Amino acid sequence: MANTKTNVMRILDNSNINYNIYTYEVKDSAVDGISVANKLGVAVEKVFKTLVTKGHGGDFYVFVVPVAKELNLKAAAKRVGEKSVEMIKVSDMLKITGYIRGGCSPIGMKKNYNTVIDDSSMNLDKIIVSGGKIGFQVEIAPKDLIQLINAETGPIVN
Repeated sequence: MANTKTNVMRILDNSNINYNIYTYEVKDSAVDGISVANKLGVAVEKVFKTLVTKGHGGDFYVFVVPVAKELNLKAAAKRVGEKSVEMIKVSDMLKITGYIRGGCSPIGMKKNYNTVIDDSSMNLDKIIVSGGKIGFQVEIAPKDLIQLINAETGPIVN
């Protein structure tokens, strides 16, 4: 499993960005972020989930937040200049992002959506995000992720 390269890893390689690969067993189908952090044996605060929303105006937005926190929809909407945002349906995830639930990465989506990473990421040397496939995570410096996907940071969690 560790020899498999996902599209996320290929993008990081092509961009000459340093990263570490983490893999975990998925037999029990627990793909929520806290379970993933526990499987990896890392601090929960270091693992971030990728959430996709649709704004009042119809545009899609991506928010990257710590797995143990909840996205503050009002703060998120304000951050991207929308009246409101709402989570997309899980059934729409593949069509919109190219990823499935549990394997959605902020890196390598079908389109370059406006992305905001919670500002708590800036307190860490490295964060862990999905590697683009269930069972794979990548550890990357927040500044590298921000530059790679042209993201912004802001306070977007409760």
